[in-house]
This record gives sequence, structure tokens and C-alpha cells, in this order.
Amino acid sequence: MKRFILTPRAAQDVSDIWDYIADDSIEAADRVLDALHSVVVKLAKNPGMGHWREELTDRTNPLQIIRVLHAGRDVQTILRLPPDES
Repeated sequence: MKRFILTPRAAQDVSDIWDYIADDSIEAADRVLDALHSVVVKLAKNPGMGHWREELTDRTNPLQIIRVLHAGRDVQTILRLPPDES
């Protein structure tokens, strides 16, 4: 059984991240992709280490990655959350 799945939107986020970084360096983009994969695998093995957003989803098995966002982005707007829930 897979330990995690990416939603189509999360997969697009990862692709967009790779494309953005690859504009400067394909090797750096590949390293970031590898690092993202390692973190997701670690989170899937240890789900208690992450921050559970019950307003976004229930716990799932396998772990479901719904988005991959940079902290500098406007997460509230992207996820359409009320201002006090980010």
C-alpha cells in the first residue's frame, strides 16, 4: 500500500515548484524535489509530527497531500480560509 498520495492540485504545485527552480538550475530543482519527497515519506511514516488541519480534511490512510505551498505565499487566500484559521 502507498504511504501517501498527492491530490492533482498538490502534484501541480510540485511541478510548478520544479519548473520555477529549474529556470535557474535543473540540478537544484531536482534536489528540492528529492527533499520534498523525503519529507512527505517521513511525514507519512510519522503522521503525528505534522500539523493536522481538521478544518481542511479528516485524517486519511494513506496520507493525502492536498497542497504544497511556500510559507511566503498567501496561504489563507489560496486555501480560502477565514483570517483567524491560518
